[in-house]
Amino acid sequence: MTDISTRLREDFILRNPLLTASGTYGYGNEITDLVDLELYSGIVTKSISLQPRIGNPPPRIAEVACGMLNSIGLANIGLDRFLAEKAEFLSTYSGKVIVSIVGRNEEEYVQVVRKLNTQQWIAAYEINVSCPNVREGGILFGQEPGILGKLVRKLRHETSKFMIVKLTPNVTDIRILALAAQKSGADALALINTVYGAAINIQTRRPKISTVIGGLSGPAIKPIAIAHIIKTYKEVDIPIIGVGGISDGSDVIEFLLAGASAVQIGTANFYNPGVVGEILDYIENYCSEKEIDCLQDLIGRVEI
Repeated sequence: MTDISTRLREDFILRNPLLTASGTYGYGNEITDLVDLELYSGIVTKSISLQPRIGNPPPRIAEVACGMLNSIGLANIGLDRFLAEKAEFLSTYSGKVIVSIVGRNEEEYVQVVRKLNTQQWIAAYEINVSCPNVREGGILFGQEPGILGKLVRKLRHETSKFMIVKLTPNVTDIRILALAAQKSGADALALINTVYGAAINIQTRRPKISTVIGGLSGPAIKPIAIAHIIKTYKEVDIPIIGVGGISDGSDVIEFLLAGASAVQIGTANFYNPGVVGEILDYIENYCSEKEIDCLQDLIGRVEI
């Protein structure tokens, strides 16, 4: 049988390339009646901040052609409740628990990581840098390489756990941010976060989400994600985790060929909760038909 595990660092091996995408599975325990989480190699939690956040007012999700607009506003239960209410479930999960973290400034990120570091069941962090730095005039951490690098260096000083930096595509050249993250100590990159999008109800003439502009996810952004991964794979020496529009097994193979070592499945879970099982079956059949002994042999093998 094909070895479908993937190695992101010598001490960080995934049993298969499939992770959940942050925000699409909550904290994991909410969807156990629908999905066998053990089919995934890891869970990326909903983003956690130092203090609870109520997020943006509704409506904050809208279905659009080939995807979904969302403007949740990083709503979450906050660090203390996360540890009090979710640790028991997550600590029993056999896969990797990857905690997504956010903050309004560097100090908040540091405080969250410092407190989470005491939890042995946490395998890694995903640093969500698509949020505004209030001390830098509201610029997103992930849009300026100097600000991003400084944040990653501070977090690297705080932890030896595996650290993924999730980058926004809403920049001029994502490679500059990727290199800044790598140079500052990131172990891997997640490409990509959502793309700016908007939709209007033509009957009411009002935007379909309260913030007018939100983040577009789903199949519509897959070609954008693939393009960013192809460009970035040539420039960095750390693994890439592909995110954006994965709907089936062929999408996963495409992401691997582009240069991703693993992938995260997000929006597809909303309309097909059983997609993970279907994808694993596809990967195994594809590798068998192509006589591929090790899934890692596909990474970055697009012929350009």
